[in-house]
Amino acid sequence: MKRVTILGATGSIGQNTIDLIARAPDDYDVVALTGGQNITQLARDAIRLGADVAVTADEGKLEALRAALAGTGIEAAAGETALVDAASRPADWVMSAIVGFAGLAPGLAALRQGATLALANKESLVCAGPLVMATARDCGARVLPVDSEHSAVFQALVGEDMAAVERIVITASGGAFRDWPLEALEHATPEEAATHPNWDMGQRITIDSASMFNKALELIETKEYFGVEPSRIEAVVHPESLIHALVGFRDGALMAHVGPPDMRHAIGFALHYPERRDLPVARLDLAALGQLNFRPADEVRWPALRLARAVMETGGLSGAVFNAAKERALDHFLARRISFPQMSAVVEAVLERLWARTGLIDAPFDLDNVREADHLARVTADETVAERR
Repeated sequence: MKRVTILGATGSIGQNTIDLIARAPDDYDVVALTGGQNITQLARDAIRLGADVAVTADEGKLEALRAALAGTGIEAAAGETALVDAASRPADWVMSAIVGFAGLAPGLAALRQGATLALANKESLVCAGPLVMATARDCGARVLPVDSEHSAVFQALVGEDMAAVERIVITASGGAFRDWPLEALEHATPEEAATHPNWDMGQRITIDSASMFNKALELIETKEYFGVEPSRIEAVVHPESLIHALVGFRDGALMAHVGPPDMRHAIGFALHYPERRDLPVARLDLAALGQLNFRPADEVRWPALRLARAVMETGGLSGAVFNAAKERALDHFLARRISFPQMSAVVEAVLERLWARTGLIDAPFDLDNVREADHLARVTADETVAERR
């Protein structure tokens, strides 16, 4: 029986993970579930799966969680320390699906106790890739990618020699605005940005898809996880979202991973690795599909991609600054303080300011320095927005 913990159980990735585990409950011993403010869902799933502990990130929701779990014998806890404690409990497999920078510390805690970390929290590698991968090596742990693109690359590389890899191509749907006139983006609303043509995801990641900040993070994640030079990482717009990534080899061959836009494939691959088991995902009818389309990822329409390349070239703690500035810019867009295109302008301004700050970007990779870079980027983003209003 595999001991599993799900960090971020109430989000879309967490719910898809629970769906797979609930289909074979005798195969799993659920150690911990964590969530945010959806206490009803968190408690319901903890009871359904027989978890040892349920944790909410919101300390103000602790009493509500305790009440929902009363009489079940399931422990309730709340707050950042409780999240790390939950991740530190012995488990064989931990899903890291907490959104944003908040997922880094619990993910590192899971690695330190030797678990396989199924990483859906792309920010962990963007902000602290060298720290995450070094922790896994030092603790005898494993990191398995759960982003559909990186899972696809990982699968395409099974049995292959990385020395033979010439390029890695990750695909992007283009999000809600891929066919909008550029001049219309200035008036795009959060509600319009949060409607994805192919994927069923949370609000923030769906808007990140529309701005391509999601794909920008994935470019950086590809570099950190697979150890390839930025010049060998490409992005291409693929509206159907059926080819998730391609790996090009030095003999000219391209290995493509093709599948339906269903996160349960990548989750299931990580959950059962190195086996492949039956999964409840649609089977593609290639004749019915008829054709697959591709177009360039325009860095004028999506400047986040250009900024990601600058971050990779600069290195150091640039990824932590980039991610934090992106998160705060999105907060300001959701609050209607800035327009959709201004998000990338804010992030670029933050990068330029903090790249010029002596000793910040090239500080050693440890959790304290990553947190400091994250904090300064958020403050600088808020200052930048205030100056532009």
